Amino acid sequence: MPQTLPLSGIRVIDYSHFLAGPHMSRCLAAMGADVIKVERPGGGDAGRAHGYFKDGQSGYFLQQNMGKRGICVDMKDRRGFDLMMKLVETADVFVENYRPGALEKLGLGYAALSARNPRLVYCSVSAYGHTGPDAARPGFGLIAEAKSGAMAQLGTDGEAPPLLRIPIADMYAGMHGVAAICAALLGRVATGKGQHIDLALYDCMISIHDYAVQRYTFSDGEELPKRTGSDSPETPIYGVFPSSDAYIVIAAQVDDAWARLASLIGGAALDPKFATPTGRATHYREATALVKAWSSARTTRECLAALDASSVPSAPVQTIDQVLADPQVAARNMVLEQTHPVLGKVRLPNLPFRFSDCDTTPQRVAPLLGQHNVEIARELGIREEEIADMQRANVLASEPAAG
Repeated sequence: MPQTLPLSGIRVIDYSHFLAGPHMSRCLAAMGADVIKVERPGGGDAGRAHGYFKDGQSGYFLQQNMGKRGICVDMKDRRGFDLMMKLVETADVFVENYRPGALEKLGLGYAALSARNPRLVYCSVSAYGHTGPDAARPGFGLIAEAKSGAMAQLGTDGEAPPLLRIPIADMYAGMHGVAAICAALLGRVATGKGQHIDLALYDCMISIHDYAVQRYTFSDGEELPKRTGSDSPETPIYGVFPSSDAYIVIAAQVDDAWARLASLIGGAALDPKFATPTGRATHYREATALVKAWSSARTTRECLAALDASSVPSAPVQTIDQVLADPQVAARNMVLEQTHPVLGKVRLPNLPFRFSDCDTTPQRVAPLLGQHNVEIARELGIREEEIADMQRANVLASEPAAG
């Protein structure tokens, strides 16, 4: 018999916007938490104004907020603030990603909320964290990616480094937040008390370095990683190679994979000087040229068929249309189809969680602005006439499609 989802019974207040916070709480929702997206009147989460748009709805917002319920409340009005405090008292987790100090001014800082609810796990995401000389500075994922040294390793010397084009800092921080929140909830079982999690985009990007930092520190500052384009001179053969009609990647940086690739290519590739990692690094231009000569004389399909037959790890450099048509993507249910009240059928990326005894497929589309105002207010014990008064005064606001 299927198990209940692992976070069933956990209530999360998502008071975040754009990406790191919403992605974090979306993951918690997928694992069973009751996530309530709290937005302000006058547009709500800034992610709602971020494309791609269809019929006035943001695909960006829909992707990062599926599985949640939504309430839109004006906390500058005392009635709205009181409603929020009642919600906090029922919550297990509070997620926010505002600049440090911003929520204290609204009465929503950790000290104030934990005084009302000592069991609350409060997760803050910001550019630089709540301590240090940069704590008060604004920032987005792009800022962290640039400052962290990650961007400086991309592209080719003499040219501006390219943008990553996928939000590594935000998504990585979001996933770290999921792990930290789950750990804090587990710790709360023993202590009975929640705590504040201070998560910085910049910290996350520093932590993601798997090689560059130790290369520099272990060499006493002699080895500074350089931009190498599509090659990996320190660990060849590992990079992008041309086929006759597109590009492929080959990962033959370990000896056994290289031996299989060399046997496939034949000729000069079998030279013993390429047999070790040190030898391939010393002669990486020659080794890379041999692989490029082989791959560029064949189509992508021919390259991949030969490499698969030789058990050499490889893949095509796919465009998004090719990704969506990939049978592996379909088999893993990595693109969801949902029915949206305004858009009808929509297709959006899924999350990668796979549990053996429960299904994490989201059961809700992202909420319309204020869609669950009445439902949540009733759960908090607010009387019908008070709810109606707040609706009339726009303390509880909603977009027309939310009814």
